[in-house]
Amino acid sequence: MPDGRTAGSARAFELLEPLVRAATVRVHAPPGGYENPGNDGTGPTWGSGFFIAPGWVLTCAHVVGEGGAAVRLAGREVGITFFSGTAAGAAGTTGTVTGRVECVLPERLEEHRPGRRALWDLPDLALVRVLSPVSHACVWLTDRAGPRLDEAAYFGCTEELGIREITGRTTRLRGTAGNGAAIRLGDDDEIEAGMSGGPVVDLTRGEVVGVVKARRSAGGGGLAVSVDRLRTLPMPADGRTGLYRRVMQAHDLYHYDRHLSDLDSRRTWTDVHDELPDGEADRHGGRGRLTPGERTTLCGLLAELPPPGSSEAVRELAEQARGEEPDTGLPAPLSWRDGLGLLHDPPGAGGEAAAMLRYATDVSVADHREPPSPGADEELWDWVRITAERLWRPLRRELGERHERGLAARERRRRARAGQAVHGPARRRGGLPEGPSVLLEVWAHGWEAVYDWRVSVLAGPARPGRVTPVAAGVRATPAGLPEALRAPLAEGFRRCDTHEAPALLEVAVEPELFGLPVDEWTLSGGVPVGVQRPVVLRHPAGWDEDAAAAAPDRRWTRVQAGPLLDQRADCARGRPRSPSPEWLRGLADNTVPVLCREPGTEPTLGALHLVRDAGYGVTVCRRPPGDPGASCAPFHRGLREELADAGRGAVLPLRLRTLRARAHGADPDAYWTAGTALVWQDPARALPEDEPLQGDL
Repeated sequence: MPDGRTAGSARAFELLEPLVRAATVRVHAPPGGYENPGNDGTGPTWGSGFFIAPGWVLTCAHVVGEGGAAVRLAGREVGITFFSGTAAGAAGTTGTVTGRVECVLPERLEEHRPGRRALWDLPDLALVRVLSPVSHACVWLTDRAGPRLDEAAYFGCTEELGIREITGRTTRLRGTAGNGAAIRLGDDDEIEAGMSGGPVVDLTRGEVVGVVKARRSAGGGGLAVSVDRLRTLPMPADGRTGLYRRVMQAHDLYHYDRHLSDLDSRRTWTDVHDELPDGEADRHGGRGRLTPGERTTLCGLLAELPPPGSSEAVRELAEQARGEEPDTGLPAPLSWRDGLGLLHDPPGAGGEAAAMLRYATDVSVADHREPPSPGADEELWDWVRITAERLWRPLRRELGERHERGLAARERRRRARAGQAVHGPARRRGGLPEGPSVLLEVWAHGWEAVYDWRVSVLAGPARPGRVTPVAAGVRATPAGLPEALRAPLAEGFRRCDTHEAPALLEVAVEPELFGLPVDEWTLSGGVPVGVQRPVVLRHPAGWDEDAAAAAPDRRWTRVQAGPLLDQRADCARGRPRSPSPEWLRGLADNTVPVLCREPGTEPTLGALHLVRDAGYGVTVCRRPPGDPGASCAPFHRGLREELADAGRGAVLPLRLRTLRARAHGADPDAYWTAGTALVWQDPARALPEDEPLQGDL
């Protein structure tokens, strides 16, 4: 007797195969090159890929790296042979175009290329832009962060029978690896070399969840890369819409347009989702989930809106709609569509349909980064209202009340901003944004030269005390610390950066570690962190028990308002000194203590503790210059002018970032700022009081 699940997956494969094959491509050398033998001028197959949006092909980085280890990946031109015609293959044609590699993941592959036949670092993805306008099909990408372990199929270019063709084989997803970046494929069939870069399709839900990466040399099966790693594409911190959001917007609009069009009789992904042999009750009028047509329409309407201002804005709306905090270990949701992926299988009554309609209602009344197209937010709400008519009456009433409250709250916010720039940054008097920041904590390992670390998202003044973990690690060496923190910090910035400003990085370490050159670490594009965003130091334990007598809140308020007075704390005319507590407590409240000696050594180490205990929340220190005999006078002179020009403490983190950018751009007048760090004990940003991580015992 045939197994029901197997029979169901066989039918799903039959339905999905024409759609997937129509979007899958062969990747090879650029057409017409002298190095391409053969009649078609394309040469041997490097691997496969697939269209995820009009003009955009997703494949593996090692596929586009074929044929030249010394060739730079980003910007390289490749050949794309695709199928164009009916989904079933009748009366279809093939075409070959040139594509340019837009970017690869991880970015460090440009500098650390694996050897031949070696496994490339995860996520091993490449995004290729097609350089000619062509008509082609696109796959449907999952909105879930992380695949379900179900029946699946993988596709790619093969030459099994002596001809090049796109074929598919069925398997089952067996688990994940690489902290969720990779998916293990079962050994139900053989993965051929040319299939690298092809799509992996969840046959239960009819969506692409991965990219074929490698086959196992023994035991069969292989690995695929989870498509949620696309969210790790570089995000610009200067207000531009990131590449990920652009591509996913084009993806959703493609499927939305195909769903609405009456000009083409070919079966669409939405049509096939309605025919898949799983969850028939939900697809045909059930209350638990949206129908495939409703889901496609919702994604299209969300794509019509400007992208969200930040990842945390999406996560917060999803939490409110879901009724509980989403899994914090998932990649940051960067688009409105990603928010829907956080709403599957919600707790309590109502199911996914109710959660997604609540979410869509909140998005329709949200403050957008720029004015939406006329009527786009109203159209989204009208769709929610009409869709809810098939659901239960209490939900319809709840959504109506939710919409009214949202409109009223949005109007209050707009009135509060009257007289300000219409879409200007939400900053306190021109200072730092009030939103979430990235928190980096580092602990020394006793007498050993290794460190434990933790990266979190600090919610900020709007939600004091809320800390969301991102990643943690133990026993990193000083040389390995920047590499260990590269991916966690990048994920934290993706969650916190807004279209208005890059997020603040707060480094909470003991004064002994204030010399860590965090601002000089490079995460992407070769640009130091301190040039891309404001970076400040924090004392992890906050104020001492007797700090109330030092009036830290009064000093903080006075320094923020200005004017500012600088005061050398650990030197006098270039000679080291240790300040007395009485002298420090007697300085004016608007003083900014300045320490020019090496952090972590006397007298600066003792001075840092004394300055903190005296109630000073803003302090300037620096790492020593390369020449230990260099005078500290240029540093003090430049800092005095900077503090006088700044006028108030609120703008110091941003001004220091500007100074770093000038020095990075080879401005001699800014060279004095090398190694300068700002201690920033903001009382509105309470730090967690957790115990340090414990390493290996």
